Amino acid sequence: MRYAFIAEVQTTWPVSLLCEVMQVSRSGFYAYEHRQAHRTVDRVKLELLTRVKAIASGTRQSYGSRRMAKQLQDEGFSVGRAKARRLMQEAGVSVRRPRARGPVTTESRHGYGVADNVLARQFDVAKPDQAWAGDITYIWTDEGWLYLSVLLDLYSRKVVGWAMSSHIDTDLVQKALEMALGRRMPSAGLLHHSDRGSQYASHVYRNLLADHGIICSMSGKGDCLDNAVAERFFGSLKREWTSHCDYATRQEAKGDIIAYIEMFYNSRRKHSYLGYVSPNDYEKFSLVA
Repeated sequence: MRYAFIAEVQTTWPVSLLCEVMQVSRSGFYAYEHRQAHRTVDRVKLELLTRVKAIASGTRQSYGSRRMAKQLQDEGFSVGRAKARRLMQEAGVSVRRPRARGPVTTESRHGYGVADNVLARQFDVAKPDQAWAGDITYIWTDEGWLYLSVLLDLYSRKVVGWAMSSHIDTDLVQKALEMALGRRMPSAGLLHHSDRGSQYASHVYRNLLADHGIICSMSGKGDCLDNAVAERFFGSLKREWTSHCDYATRQEAKGDIIAYIEMFYNSRRKHSYLGYVSPNDYEKFSLVA
């Protein structure tokens, strides 16, 4: 108690005087301070390890050291990437890897016409609803494949429309587009980019785009890099979320994917392209600025 009192008032009175009055040695007091400093460090480290484990659990072990460091910084900890990596190692946290690939989702051998590649890999755009990228992927369940169609805004990388079905057809991509149109109500002149699959090239889908004044753009044949943003989103979805799950039903998978899109990816996930903020926050902050 005497050492604690000296530590509390040492900024007001000389330590030598306080030690003399309290009848303790200065060496004893400094040894006390040294022990307290180590205890503080231990408490902070324990708190950090606890947070690392909690963050890893909340993100299904999808955060590497860079995103982990940014998350801890946002919570008020002074942590760089190297320290985050050490903490992850001590906490026994590692990034999970995705499973093997599944079926082909792009059937470009069809009789529909295809649009020019207007986007031409210009993935950096100046404002929301200037360009969207669409694509289709698949998720395995015990009932069979579940197909997911999404549309992402290239400005914020936000998923603005999505749809899921047991069938990979035009209705699937049309529902995703209708959701995006209802949510965003874009002006005419929006650029819509996709691969040249039959779903996107169909008359029904192309007419829906034209009815809303949307310009159609399609990737070159067999060139996934032309639609890299959508491809990367699907990679993140599978690596971070679905590839570690065994879904009994399509409905179970659908609920989990909705949680990823709406509750994690759009609202909380730290996106490297956006400076490690979520798509929702990026749109909110940029529009305020």
